[in-house]
Amino acid sequence: MQENDSLLRTEYDFELPHGYVDAAGTVHRKGAMRLATARDELSPLIDQRVRENPAYLGVVLLSLVITRLGTVSDIHAGVVERLFAKDLAHLQDLYRRINGLDSGHGAVACPSCGTSFALPGPATGGRLGEA
Repeated sequence: MQENDSLLRTEYDFELPHGYVDAAGTVHRKGAMRLATARDELSPLIDQRVRENPAYLGVVLLSLVITRLGTVSDIHAGVVERLFAKDLAHLQDLYRRINGLDSGHGAVACPSCGTSFALPGPATGGRLGEA
């Protein structure tokens, strides 16, 4: 059977730089994230934790779209809260890329010497769920 290139890819594998450490001390690094839906973007806005602290939006949003993280059976905001900062940033970046929210920075070439290089993304990107 031949793979159909027109199928929409809805889930993306990832590997965390450090990994989530569960209560038993097991490190979980590999997981998957699905594309976000409009509901995923809207439902956290009525979450009391987000209303009290808008910075919590990204935590709730990631907890909705992470479909797998090692052998962790229940991925919820508490799991995302306990991620190392580098892992959280990694997942936020993945979320932006797979959902087409990337800033559009890309490869450019120096007009003088012709050397190609990638432009860095914004140093302080907006929080997840914010345009």
